[in-house]
Amino acid sequence: MFNKVLVANRGEIAVRIIRACRAMGIATVAIHSTADASALHAQLADEALCVGPASPLDSYLNQYAVLSAAVLTGAEAIHPGYGFLAENAKFARMCEKSDIAFIGPPPDPMERMGDKLYARRTMREAGVPITPGSLEALTSVDEALALANEVGYPVMVKAAAGGGGRGIRKVDGPEQMESAFSQATAEAQMAFGDGRLFLEKCVLDARHIEFQIIADAHGNVVHLGERDCSMQRRNQKLLEEAPSSALDGELRERMGRAAVAAARAVGYQNAGTVEFLVNRNHEFYFMEMNTRIQVEHPVTEMVTGVDLVQEQLRVAAGEPLSFTQKDIVLRGHAIECRINAEDPVHDFRPACGTVEMLHIPQGPGVRFDSGLYVGWQVPPHYDSMLGKLIVHGRDREDAIARMKAALMEIVVSGFPTNIDFELDLVSHPGFEAGSYDTSFIAREMK
Repeated sequence: MFNKVLVANRGEIAVRIIRACRAMGIATVAIHSTADASALHAQLADEALCVGPASPLDSYLNQYAVLSAAVLTGAEAIHPGYGFLAENAKFARMCEKSDIAFIGPPPDPMERMGDKLYARRTMREAGVPITPGSLEALTSVDEALALANEVGYPVMVKAAAGGGGRGIRKVDGPEQMESAFSQATAEAQMAFGDGRLFLEKCVLDARHIEFQIIADAHGNVVHLGERDCSMQRRNQKLLEEAPSSALDGELRERMGRAAVAAARAVGYQNAGTVEFLVNRNHEFYFMEMNTRIQVEHPVTEMVTGVDLVQEQLRVAAGEPLSFTQKDIVLRGHAIECRINAEDPVHDFRPACGTVEMLHIPQGPGVRFDSGLYVGWQVPPHYDSMLGKLIVHGRDREDAIARMKAALMEIVVSGFPTNIDFELDLVSHPGFEAGSYDTSFIAREMK
């Protein structure tokens, strides 16, 4: 096992990784920008180094600065968390050449699965269902129109690279195609440096279901059940739960087998997520694979009892998985609400400011992952997520009641947050009944 790990991230995920390392007796190194000099992750780690100014491009995304920090401090491994360098195959290769372990998948499967067109072709060959659509990059609007007429509207035009809901446009008819094509191309080029697009049939009334998998270097691949991530606004997740009310035991087993087959097809190692769309007829289609730990991993931890970050560390150190598929049993129900610095009243405008008051709810089955403390200045340079409120109950009804109570108790003051919106969301009859899909917020929460 590693003696020292550098955490190449910030905020709640950096704090989460530092705590996992500390529980395993591993020393930690935090990196931070000038804007994050007083951030909680920089204070919790055994060592902290500034790697640049506030701009992410000059600090957290500065690969040479991050790698230099690892070399200077004698860190044997780098955990990238999610975002920033987490799915950067070039950086993973740089770590390999420097004899520093990258706590994530090897660069080749990361690179391959980061290309959604390659992933679609590979999944089809592995027998994993994919949505009807293109297997190669679109070359023109005319080609997109021809394919859309073939598979039938509505369709989605999507970026072949990247993720996070960027470079995606829904097209309901041919009159919208040219605008959607140009907008998605420009957004993808700006976000990922890759403007390639593909087209797929839009799955109506879909549930966004993802399966957590983890694989070691000894040929073991295990899935840890699903998470329902259908509560989205503009392709950004706001709430996740596990297990999904849309799946029965038979469908869960089939999708779990498909997720494991997807990981095996690309020689995957470490933690990852295989994402599917499920329609009203319980037909499921591969959407993409995220080659990193996910924001929403705590709900899986709550229902399985597995510490995914610790397991990532063991796998990266060459150890076999500490469990088999038979050991994974889903117990109870978990829900996660993302607490963001944003103003829902003004179209979810991002906010920043000083944390003037902070009260974290407590009690059985309540967890709050964050980097918040009173007096901390929330910087305007990064993602608006402040933390994640997670609850676990004996069943879904119990978990919903526990989440409502926790949302009514939590206090984060000094700037606008989405706490009240999340409370409205979990109190909505449609959510309580479990009868929602990816269009729920746009349709019901105007």
